[in-house]
Amino acid sequence: MEKRIGTALILIENKAEVELLNKILSKHSDIILGRHGMPLKDRQANVISLIFEGTTDEIGSLTGKLGKLYGIRVKSILLKNNSHEVLL
Repeated sequence: MEKRIGTALILIENKAEVELLNKILSKHSDIILGRHGMPLKDRQANVISLIFEGTTDEIGSLTGKLGKLYGIRVKSILLKNNSHEVLL
């Protein structure tokens, strides 16, 4: 199956779910290329941005599980990984 490169923005509004969120991310670590997190102190929330590469099934499994967590919102974007394209 064809692999895709993508990114996801995760908004954490319920800190009680962070342990489960980290377990899900660890389980899918083989497709995660990078992760950056930062607090949004004025909103009492946190943001994690991910960069990943995997099949649509692998990426869907990751984002689907995260999206089911209470107080966690996820939005992802996927690009087709064509070998003749240069990704910047």
